[in-house]
Amino acid sequence: MRGLHADTGYLLYRLGLRSGQLFNTFLQESGVRLRHYAVLRFLATCEGALQRELSARLGYDPSAIVGLVDDLEKLGFAERRPSPDDRRSRIVVLTAGGRAFLRDTDEAGQRVTNDLLGPLDAAERETLHGLLRRIAEDGTH
Repeated sequence: MRGLHADTGYLLYRLGLRSGQLFNTFLQESGVRLRHYAVLRFLATCEGALQRELSARLGYDPSAIVGLVDDLEKLGFAERRPSPDDRRSRIVVLTAGGRAFLRDTDEAGQRVTNDLLGPLDAAERETLHGLLRRIAEDGTH
């Protein structure tokens, strides 16, 4: 019988748990959790997004997105605005406070990633990132 560490899926699961724990510890003082951080990082790449788009792109339940955006609005990191394409819809946009938060946490976030990937050299980290990105971007599986 194979051991747990022979199962790639299990190793990815364990790595995900460890990564989440490290990031949540780093974010704890700010009142933001990893799920909030993911929303902010996504919003930093666009001019705004509908909540259903956030749900689809981040893989979070739509009801969870509502709560996350509510939290980010309370912190002043994001806000809902009327959609320029459909006034009945609202888009979520990153505020100046949200941009400042991301700038202020960039270095610490990179330290967390470096701690997590400590056993790997630079080339191995780049290879791992490329492979994980390819898997993540393949929406068919």
